[in-house]
Amino acid sequence: MEALVLYFMLPLTSIVGLAFIVERGLALSWKKVVPPEVESAVESCQSSADVAVLQRVCRQKPSPLSRLLLQAAEHLDRPQAENVDALQTKARHEIVRLERGLVVLEIIVGIAPLLGLVGTIVGMMTAFGEVGLAGQIDPTKLAQGVALILRATLAGLLIAIPALITWSYYTKKVEMLAVEMETLCDEFIRRQYGEKKK
Repeated sequence: MEALVLYFMLPLTSIVGLAFIVERGLALSWKKVVPPEVESAVESCQSSADVAVLQRVCRQKPSPLSRLLLQAAEHLDRPQAENVDALQTKARHEIVRLERGLVVLEIIVGIAPLLGLVGTIVGMMTAFGEVGLAGQIDPTKLAQGVALILRATLAGLLIAIPALITWSYYTKKVEMLAVEMETLCDEFIRRQYGEKKK
């Protein structure tokens, strides 16, 4: 049991956690979610005549922001409230895509210390189980049991702490990206519908 926890489950958890940390780090790159070219195109899109340029840039630089702006641009013939509602629905889908994988890190944050605790319990059973059988304490066996307890606890914490830090960081980053995309989309919508009212 101790070998299963220490030499299989904890390393597997750390490998899975590391894979998701790297993958989310690449996927949540600011330039991939909010490309500077698309951001510049939104700021340059002052009238309905500029919408075609914005759409072309969004197609050349696919990203969550690009998909949202294309959605908004394709529905400019609808009333503003209807376009905003459709955009909000699309935005929720994009946020879910950005958050993909964060739940795995959250699970690792919870499960790694528990696996360490299982190793701790197994170590205590090993250390003190033999005391009951022999009726006396063998310092060597007791030291081995205590070492197992400490290794299991340390391994669980060494996996959980980086997973918690990156999960918190990525969650906050998704929030910041969402606010930036919302701001740019809102700016685009207000300009386009503000021009129609003139």
